[in-house]
Amino acid sequence: MTETTGSAAGQPANQGSTPARTGLAPDRAAPYTVPQPPAVIDADVWPSIATVPTSLKALVAGRAADAIFKAAVRRLPLEVRYPDGRVLGRAAVPGRSYPVMTMNRPEAFAARLGDGGLIGLGESYMAGDWDADDLTAVMEVFAARVGTLVPEPLQKLRALYLPRQPRRERNTEQNTRSNISRHYDLSNELFASFLDSTMTYSSALFPESGDALRTVAWDGFAAAQQAKIDRLLDKAGVGQGTRVLEIGTGWGELALRAAARGATVYSVTLSSEQQELARQRVAEAGYADSVSIELKDYRAVEGEYDAVVSVEMIEAVGYEYWATYFQTIERVLAPGGKVAIQAITIAHDRLIATRTSYTWVHKYIFPGGVIPSVRAIEEITEKQTGLRVRERLAMGEHYAQTLRLWEERFMSRAGEVAAMGFDAIFQRMWLFYLCYSRAGFETGYLDVQQIVLDHAASKRAAGGPGSHPRM
Repeated sequence: MTETTGSAAGQPANQGSTPARTGLAPDRAAPYTVPQPPAVIDADVWPSIATVPTSLKALVAGRAADAIFKAAVRRLPLEVRYPDGRVLGRAAVPGRSYPVMTMNRPEAFAARLGDGGLIGLGESYMAGDWDADDLTAVMEVFAARVGTLVPEPLQKLRALYLPRQPRRERNTEQNTRSNISRHYDLSNELFASFLDSTMTYSSALFPESGDALRTVAWDGFAAAQQAKIDRLLDKAGVGQGTRVLEIGTGWGELALRAAARGATVYSVTLSSEQQELARQRVAEAGYADSVSIELKDYRAVEGEYDAVVSVEMIEAVGYEYWATYFQTIERVLAPGGKVAIQAITIAHDRLIATRTSYTWVHKYIFPGGVIPSVRAIEEITEKQTGLRVRERLAMGEHYAQTLRLWEERFMSRAGEVAAMGFDAIFQRMWLFYLCYSRAGFETGYLDVQQIVLDHAASKRAAGGPGSHPRM
């Protein structure tokens, strides 16, 4: 039942293992120059970056965080270089080097880390308190050991110390539009600067595998994005006359490819920028009569559809609303219909440990987001809906290379991005986001799955078992 791309059946690729990439060669150095923050940072735009925390909490916690960080680094395959010449971590040996993290302002780094935990790690990078010869490589070292960097007794206190997601960012019907807008309405031009010609902002599915996958080039990127979409449409049974609901429009590529098969598509989004460009692309392709794109919350969708597709949208739903998401899909899915979603996933124990945490990604990239586990999806659909998971494809290594191509494209167009009004702090923030995410997929901390579901009764009607086997 489970398709994989190099992982054990039912398990995300590399989940829980230490990657071979953690002793990294010099050729991993990033092929671009990272912009440096200005001498004076605009406090109105970047209040948490412009000023180093100086509260008693930041000072006291900063000393503790600095001690924990240094103790962790001493056992990591990483070099941390300080302005006074000290080097922590493992020293390089002939023929083998390690990623380098250069401390520019150690005291500021410690204060930010103490004040905000991992939020401070990202903010200190944005501020220029530290740099890296290869940011992804440094983040891989941390991602591969995320559960053991902090001593276990202190981990139990994290809920008392670290911030929780603000109520204003919970994905209620009142808040969701604002949460989505803060990311997807930044600028269509910004996204176009690093996305391929399909304007697809999710993992591609490349024809390559193994070592060849690690060197896929930009030239084949658009085709790999279309291959991902086509596989989802195939699994959902989309063809001539199919009524398709798409939850999360993106910039319209999936709707276009479904319409080209002869389907009628109703697509909903909460991004006005995406809606505008997607409608334009649909009209230019001649499918305005068969594709409708509305600014609407998924919970408000009515009607009946033969196929429901949703690509990397469940991460923005919020864990309190995953049942509502699947119940909505069940409500509108016609008898005999199929569901095909693409979802970033995380190990279930990490979901339980972090689902209420407020992180750097929440603060700067995806407010209100929570990444589900496969187990959570299966349990919610089995216990709270009549839907059942029938098939999965794990393809996390493809996301790592998708992110690599986005990163290289984004940084190669730094001048264009700056001309759009996105300053050096924003560019460092976006680079941290891309590299932080890529490290998660490279190490197996994150995976991405294509998941096929249908009504529980579908298999019984066909004479098969009533539900899928446990994995």
